[in-house]
Amino acid sequence: MSEVRVRVADAVDAYLQRKAVGNPDGPGAGTYASNAESVLRRWAEWLEREHDVASLFDLDVAHMRAYAEELDDRTRRGDYTASTAGTYFAVVRAFLSWCVRGGILETNPAATDDAEGALPVDDGADVSDRSWTRDQRDALEAFVRERSLEAEDASRTERLARLREYAMVAVLAHSGVRGAELFRVPEDDRRTGATWADVDFYSGTIRVLGRSQRLEDVPLPASARTPLRRYRVVQDPPSNEWPLFPTRHAPSVSRRVRTVLEDRGFEDDEIESLCEKHTSAELSRRFAIAPPAITTEGARSILKRLCTAAEIDVGGDYLTPRGARTGLGERTYPGEQASVETALRQQSSEQSIAVVEDRLELGRGGADGVTGGDGDADES
Repeated sequence: MSEVRVRVADAVDAYLQRKAVGNPDGPGAGTYASNAESVLRRWAEWLEREHDVASLFDLDVAHMRAYAEELDDRTRRGDYTASTAGTYFAVVRAFLSWCVRGGILETNPAATDDAEGALPVDDGADVSDRSWTRDQRDALEAFVRERSLEAEDASRTERLARLREYAMVAVLAHSGVRGAELFRVPEDDRRTGATWADVDFYSGTIRVLGRSQRLEDVPLPASARTPLRRYRVVQDPPSNEWPLFPTRHAPSVSRRVRTVLEDRGFEDDEIESLCEKHTSAELSRRFAIAPPAITTEGARSILKRLCTAAEIDVGGDYLTPRGARTGLGERTYPGEQASVETALRQQSSEQSIAVVEDRLELGRGGADGVTGGDGDADES
């Protein structure tokens, strides 16, 4: 790599500062800068981490094609939609065009057919929308529901595990919330996973960071609320900032506990003494230190295991049982006509939900709540 002359990060800072104070070409530049900041900073970090590129002068078409391929891979894995991947690439391309206009670069390496040709194609539907049929979804839901009922007399740990599976499947299956909105995406510092503070059982909604990069209130029908509420009662989170689906990855929990205790003024010997006497999970609850949420990969691992146990073949697309929401109040299954099952008014003060229940009976438990956690070796 050549000597660093104009750092990518420094150019990004200058670009964001310019956009934040307005743009003579049109209004709304400050909002654009706020939305673009996380995209550009993650891209700059990715360039340096994956390709050892810190200077703009070292950037070429091959790097931008690699970035497009990375976005395509993330789309195939279900972390992004094709339209979101295209938006992220467009933000970087616009930044590089600004560099060209400012005389920093001679050409824009993102504005080429070779680079843009690697982007995922947005055909109007997510891969997951085409992968899970209603029969597959219902079979998986029946499987996890029965497992949760069978564990009613089991230990708290076992009940928590089974209820966690049931809640996870029910929310994905009935709410239209996407995996990247519900779980943690490690490469995106804005997608840290849904918490209990995001859930409003009274209005029947969950607030998520949608594909538009704005917070959205998504309907939670009764078929999703009931398993989630039962799961919460057993989980008994110490605070509303607790993730719906915390990771069971012990090293991740340990790092979070140690970091927070240090920030709270604990001495090193105090922390070591606590860690010798208690597990990270115990300390997390004792000091109300919210653990990281499970990642999208961890959730996919759980659903893959459940599909295998239930003998359900979904062709490798394990993250979203129902598929992404296709529109306000509509739910569509492959090969079926859309039916209006939920309706959410635009104003939060007017939120109301009407649910058509034509699913499996929820069984015992009614509206009382339970929370479960289940652990694979890594992120489950």
